[in-house]
Amino acid sequence: MKELILGGARSGKSRYAERSALATGKTPVYIATGWADDAEMAARIDRHRADRSDSWQLVEEPLHLAQALLAVDGPQRVLVVDCLTLWLSNCLHMGDWQSARDRLLVVLPQLAADVYLVSNEVGSGVVPLGPLPRRFVDESGWLHQALAEICDRVTLVVAGLPLTLKFPRGAP
Repeated sequence: MKELILGGARSGKSRYAERSALATGKTPVYIATGWADDAEMAARIDRHRADRSDSWQLVEEPLHLAQALLAVDGPQRVLVVDCLTLWLSNCLHMGDWQSARDRLLVVLPQLAADVYLVSNEVGSGVVPLGPLPRRFVDESGWLHQALAEICDRVTLVVAGLPLTLKFPRGAP
């Protein structure tokens, strides 16, 4: 099972992904894509760590997501990637976005683990000013579309409430 979980900032999408992952009964692995490059981000990371139980294995990988997924894959594992928009931002900044994206889209369907992909839905507002913010919004939207095609389920989380946009085949 592969699920794309979208939502705005502080929408409850990470909490939803973590609860869904734990409900599988499989060994949970949290793949964090952010890094603490300032005090506010360090506090966010600390808060996320404190919210998770010790049962989680933690992998911190801000750039090489496909390789990180392959390294921890297994049928008795459940992987939570949080979050894709941070990863996108990191890859755009480092100049390796297109190949990193392509590797993820190739690797994801091959994984034996259940995977929950958390990402910010940023394309619901106005078109941003400036070429870099516009590219970020465009690339984010295109990534979400490609992942929605691959994933078995797509869920939008708003105010902590999940709204399923795509159900697995055969589900009601």
